[in-house]
This record gives sequence, C-alpha cells and structure tokens, in this order.
Amino acid sequence: MGGGMPDPFAGSSGWAPDPPRPIVPTPAVMGGQLRGRRVLIGLPGHGWRADLRADEKVVQGSRTYVPVMPEAEWYRAEAEQTEVFAPLVPVERVWVEELGMAAPATRPGDVVSRLVSMDEPPRRNPVVALDADTLTGRRVVQLLEDGGERRDLRAVTELHTGDDGDICARVATELDWYRWAWSGKAPRTLAIPVHLLWAE
Repeated sequence: MGGGMPDPFAGSSGWAPDPPRPIVPTPAVMGGQLRGRRVLIGLPGHGWRADLRADEKVVQGSRTYVPVMPEAEWYRAEAEQTEVFAPLVPVERVWVEELGMAAPATRPGDVVSRLVSMDEPPRRNPVVALDADTLTGRRVVQLLEDGGERRDLRAVTELHTGDDGDICARVATELDWYRWAWSGKAPRTLAIPVHLLWAE
C-alpha cells in the first residue's frame, strides 16, 4: 500500500451494469499465495468467522497452519509497518474468499431458498444497495463503466439524496475506514450513485 496505487475514486457516471461477482469461499488447502487475502475460519457444522486476513502458511512438525488476524489489524500493520499477533489456524479450517462467476441479479427469496449446507462457508451473492437493509460499515462494490468492479470499499452512510439530487451513498476505501478507528482521522469519501453500488 503506497503512493503508487491508482486513485480509488477516479470518475464515475450513470448507466446500468451487470451485477458484481459473488464471493465464493475456497479451501486454503488448495494452495496459492495467502498473504493479504481475505479469509474465513471455522468448522463444518459449527460456524464461520469472517473479516479476517491471512499471512503465508507455516509448517510446524507435520501440520500446516495459516496466520490469521482481524482485518483492522492487517490494515494497521500494513499502513504503519508494524508487527501484529496472528494466531495460527490449522489450514483445513481456513477458506479463502475468491471471486466467482457473475450471475443474473435476483431478489431475495423465501426462507427455504436461503438455506445453505453446513459443510463449508456459504457463497455470498452481492445485494443491490436498494435491497440492503443497511449500508453503513458494510463492504460494498462500486461498478465501473468499463464493466469492472472496485472493491475494498466500505459504506460510510446510508442512501440519501446527493447534492445533484441523485440517490447515493458515500463510501471510503477500507484502509481509510479502519484508519478512522485507530487515528480518529475522518476518511476521504465519494458519493456513489445507487445504481452503481452493491453490498458484498
């Protein structure tokens, strides 16, 4: 994270894009680089914990572990170049958040259609900002005119009428969102039109 990163709030306008890709948890045992990746931890049949980041796997004896820390601590460690404590979680209890294939937008269904298997963390489909119960503090996706997605954003307001009369919500980068908590410095924000905004 440094000065070479592109401006996360460079230009947007109004048009109706396809929905963003869903989050599809993948077992960490399947390999790949883990440093900085979003992960979930848990036990099949028991439950899952999210909003975590991983470091690279470590081997102790015959077991492989993944250092895992709360996302807020990950961002602070990266921004301030400090060390943080990261508990070691057995690799078979870690799933990596991957982006799946985009699917047509659907409205929430009845309770039976929402049931999931307890064998693995559920796939998480994005929700149109208009259908989200609340937005403030949630991970959100901004859709771009070129069909791309801007992620690693947090909503800092609910939907409201912007200065130009359009319905929008204000967002900040996740780094600025977490820095707000540890430094008290209010984040730079951008108003995103509602038709370009989805909750992860």
